[in-house]
Amino acid sequence: MSEARSSESGFPIKDVYTAADLPEDLDSRLGGPGEFPYTRGVYPTMYTSRPWTMRQYAGFGTATESNARYHQLLRAGTMGLSVAFDLPTQMGYDSDDPIAHGEVGKVGVAIDSIEDMRTLFDGIPLDKVSTSMTINAPGSVLLLLYQLVAEESGVPGSALNGTIQNDILKEYIARGTYIFPPKPSLRLVADTFAYCRAEVPKWNTISISGYHMAEAGASPAQEIAFTLANGVEYVRAALAAGLAVDDFAPRLSFFFVARTTLLEEVAKFRAARRIWARLMRDEFGAKNPKSLMLRFHTQTAGVQLTAQQPEVNLVRVAVQGLGAVLGGTQSLHTNSFDEAIALPTEKAARLALRTQQVLAYETDLTATVDPFAGSYVVEAMTAELETAADELMQRVFDHGSAVDAIEAGFQKREIEQSAYRIAQEIDSGERVVVGLNRFQIDEEEPYEPLRVDPTIEVGQAERLAKLRAQRDSGAVERALAELRAAAEGDANVLYPMKDALRARATVGEVCGTLRDVWGIHRPSDRF
Repeated sequence: MSEARSSESGFPIKDVYTAADLPEDLDSRLGGPGEFPYTRGVYPTMYTSRPWTMRQYAGFGTATESNARYHQLLRAGTMGLSVAFDLPTQMGYDSDDPIAHGEVGKVGVAIDSIEDMRTLFDGIPLDKVSTSMTINAPGSVLLLLYQLVAEESGVPGSALNGTIQNDILKEYIARGTYIFPPKPSLRLVADTFAYCRAEVPKWNTISISGYHMAEAGASPAQEIAFTLANGVEYVRAALAAGLAVDDFAPRLSFFFVARTTLLEEVAKFRAARRIWARLMRDEFGAKNPKSLMLRFHTQTAGVQLTAQQPEVNLVRVAVQGLGAVLGGTQSLHTNSFDEAIALPTEKAARLALRTQQVLAYETDLTATVDPFAGSYVVEAMTAELETAADELMQRVFDHGSAVDAIEAGFQKREIEQSAYRIAQEIDSGERVVVGLNRFQIDEEEPYEPLRVDPTIEVGQAERLAKLRAQRDSGAVERALAELRAAAEGDANVLYPMKDALRARATVGEVCGTLRDVWGIHRPSDRF
């Protein structure tokens, strides 16, 4: 036999698996679909009754341009919207702030006020569309803007479905779009849990994300271990704020990557469900079955896309999407083939959506639940990933908590070591990347990327100036003062925040008020 290959997580992959490789307690580890420990999926029927939610992550330039793209995607058959925000919005700055110069509308849509949010969702029935917003430090601000726009069109908070990412801990580990120090950031997360339970009950209040850690180089075992450890931290923060576990846990959701290593990815998703169900039942005493269910969104692996021979990315994305579906995802975004070069064109985004539609409607993936259950290789890999992730989580908790481990730099170091190993393997040719280090072509075909209008920043600044001139400045100042008082005390900050946004305070003004009270986090800070 050939020399055993290693998985992405580091355990050997055998040439042949047999029944001897299955865990002895396989039946109890599996359960049935929709039954503890949810290895086989969180719902009894999974895709046999309806497919996963098909999302396409989109947002660029102005709210008007992004709105047009959303209407295009809805006409093409997407089932949910997924909003990308530009960097200034992600960091809580207005488009006319000097720090925002050169970044307005570049990696997502610029949202400065309720007027931009109104334009972004113009003509879209918010009571019929599920909306996911990739926003973290100012996640509560964008959620409130969305709710206000919905209310203006007669849609109450009780009718809204969607998700805000709102996962600040992974920002300190792998991504960097944090504003406040961790302690007030966790308070803001807990306030959002409480607010949504009362005002937007069907909203998923957090999407605890392993995706960005994976994009930074985390292995599958690291991805689920560090993500679930962060999940534990959010549960503890909510409990410390006085919330009961079954009051908020059913609205927790997760966000993972799908790589091209299909078998290990399927095993990863199954192991993650099993670990989370056990944690919620045994450590936190959750009684509601929905509190035990690890529901997750998946995005195909952007880091595995290549600018060389970009059409090959269509194949990669199809394989990655297949892994996500076989792994039991609740919603899926498939990357466009041109995203390694620029923001996706309309045609590329449509092809990415068509990839999901082929999987859902032309294959037999939706004919049966969890088709890999009992597979020698997948069950063995699931058990190995579960063990590896459990051990890594324990190393996190040996520091005291996920936050303590972040302070010590543990997760970041582990991910950096994994990323370095991957880079070395690609450079040496040991890890084959088609078109990059093998099967190259002499000359790439020309490609015309989507270009963002460089005058967007000027237009946003002009709209902000008009907004500030026309609004009731006294009402804004009073509302921001009430927000400041809540932040200085222990009241839920989302209620005065909503009042300020309704009065047409800007995203930058709201976040700036909280910066004044809570301060900002710098990488060298101790916390």
